[in-house]
Amino acid sequence: MISLCAIAFFLGDTVNAQDKGSLNPAPLPPLAHSDGPKTLVDKTLAKELFARKATPAPLQTRSIGFYAKGCLAGGVALPINGETWQVMRLSRNRNWGHPSLVEFLERLADQAPKTGWRGLLLGDMSQPRGGPLLAGHASHQVGLDADIWLTPMPDRELTRQEREEMMATMVVAADRKDVDPKVWTPSHVAIIKAAAEDPHVARIFVNAAIKKALCRDAGSDRAWLSKVQPWWGHDWHFHVRLNCPADNPECTPQPVRPVGDGCGKELDHWFADAILHTKLGGNPRPGPRMADLPAACRQVLLAP
Repeated sequence: MISLCAIAFFLGDTVNAQDKGSLNPAPLPPLAHSDGPKTLVDKTLAKELFARKATPAPLQTRSIGFYAKGCLAGGVALPINGETWQVMRLSRNRNWGHPSLVEFLERLADQAPKTGWRGLLLGDMSQPRGGPLLAGHASHQVGLDADIWLTPMPDRELTRQEREEMMATMVVAADRKDVDPKVWTPSHVAIIKAAAEDPHVARIFVNAAIKKALCRDAGSDRAWLSKVQPWWGHDWHFHVRLNCPADNPECTPQPVRPVGDGCGKELDHWFADAILHTKLGGNPRPGPRMADLPAACRQVLLAP
């Protein structure tokens, strides 16, 4: 069962992720505090501080803290174009991650043609220095999370306007109880399976209706299903979360999922009326301040 606290905390991970971007994004106004820069850092919400860092911290590469309470040192950018991928919503500057995430996405994109897709359309990863985001996600803070659209890459390079305004394909049916059979294909199963079978992947979040379809369509090879977890939203993309890198001791790992494919009572719970019709949005939490994040994140934030 999912606790009410978990619902309140994680619903922020689903709200604004498919909002359109901007062709001419305005820079955020500078922050100031009458008592000086130290007070500014201490008193300002961490998301306001990290959102204003347009470049990575030139420090030893490492993921610091937990996926929903941490930051990223020495982040690297995924190129916006590859032979088998294109990055969407460029105005957000969220195509940053730990090198292991960039390598994973390039590796998965190379497998896409084997699934029937030309390539991947990639959504949010992390900000240059990770940390809390102004909108769209509670996690994606340590450079180990990425959203992958459930829309295959077209056979041409998308324009900047298309990358900011094109919407991903909704694959969940209107009643939220299953996928839309007019949209869902074996390629959707194949690309999610390919991601789940990567040994660096800890968890994949999808809508419960998508998990239901995966359980139905997986056949006898079902071990990979254990990594796929139902979650609110996630009806037009799947969210991949990598394991903490072995040489990053400051990274807090994802709790281990229960044994099994997750296709029984755990999945049935998500189709109870109270869960199925949970309203997203509402009054999101303001988010942490710097004192709430690991101490090392202050160095990441203040690095030149």
